Amino acid sequence: MTITEANPVLSFLPAPLGGRLINAVQQADPAEYAHLPALELSDRSYADLELLATGAYSPLTGFVGEADYLSIIERLRLADGTPWSLPITLPVTAEQAAHLRGTVQLTRQGQAVGLLDISEQFAARKSLEAREVYRTEDAAHPGVAALYAQGDINLAGPVTLFEVPRGDFPSYHRTPAEVRGVIEARGWKTTVAFQTRNPIHRAHEYLHKVALELVDGLLLHPLVGTTKGDDVPAATRMEAYEVLLHHYYPQTRTLLSAYPAAMRYAGPREAIVHALSRRNYGATHFIVGRDHAGVGSYYGSYDAQEIFEHFTAEELGIRILKFEHTFYCQTCQQLVSPRTCPHDSSQHLILSGTKVREKLRAGESLPPEFSRPEVAQVLRRAYSQ
Repeated sequence: MTITEANPVLSFLPAPLGGRLINAVQQADPAEYAHLPALELSDRSYADLELLATGAYSPLTGFVGEADYLSIIERLRLADGTPWSLPITLPVTAEQAAHLRGTVQLTRQGQAVGLLDISEQFAARKSLEAREVYRTEDAAHPGVAALYAQGDINLAGPVTLFEVPRGDFPSYHRTPAEVRGVIEARGWKTTVAFQTRNPIHRAHEYLHKVALELVDGLLLHPLVGTTKGDDVPAATRMEAYEVLLHHYYPQTRTLLSAYPAAMRYAGPREAIVHALSRRNYGATHFIVGRDHAGVGSYYGSYDAQEIFEHFTAEELGIRILKFEHTFYCQTCQQLVSPRTCPHDSSQHLILSGTKVREKLRAGESLPPEFSRPEVAQVLRRAYSQ
């Protein structure tokens, strides 16, 4: 496997984590590797393969080994001390592991998509991982459920990806090097990234525009990998982002690009990787709001902000913009937060994701104070089908 460095980074772009942007994408004829043992990838592992090979997970060059695995779980760092909070592993069953040695072809729907050079195999510590990474061993948590369901042995080693999968949104599916190229071409010295797996409502828009008063550009970077079954489908979300940006955002200061990761719903832990990977995409700032990457009531409202206190600003290399919960106040007649609004909750318009989905399924309109009408129309049409 050959790892190359991306084009030289201009001085106003943050250096990738670890100092270089990993590039393990190498075009090849899959037939050349047909003689190798094959391992079929899950949705999440395929997404991880892409993020590893394109440098989104720099400095990782492949699925982590045991020393890094335990250090990430216990210390929020790789074994060498580099900040990292989620163990990026490739789990298999014990039966599969017994037949996998050396170089194996990684397949997707039976077609070879890359290679793994196995450097080690080790036992997953599922209970430890659940407690430390997800802060619960409750199998009702979607991330914990996925952890318990996967194999007990983790394969480690550097990877090669034959071709970047552009997925369902090819015009928006950019690698970290490609996003960096757009930022460079636009001359943005500062870029704020925003992670979302949900349609953007007015409170999100408020955060974006407050941030745009401080920086040159906004990277709207929605996650388009696997999510929970009751989350809004990626195609619907992307359409909603398109209409919102077209009607309400400055075109020269915004960039919509797909983030191909799968959701783990690891709350604070996932927030760290979301921030560090956006540094690799070229962002200088990252927005962390209320209950980032959370699910249910497993995490405190601002745990995902507080966890960044484990690192220095120099270690992170990306500035974290922390926002409190925002909402529309009937008395103030504008979007506000607890920092700016003196009125009690009876005056606040707050809709949960569950309530929004209920309204859409019932064919009801979303309040204009909550959602732009163009976005509401996209969502209503999707839920009426």
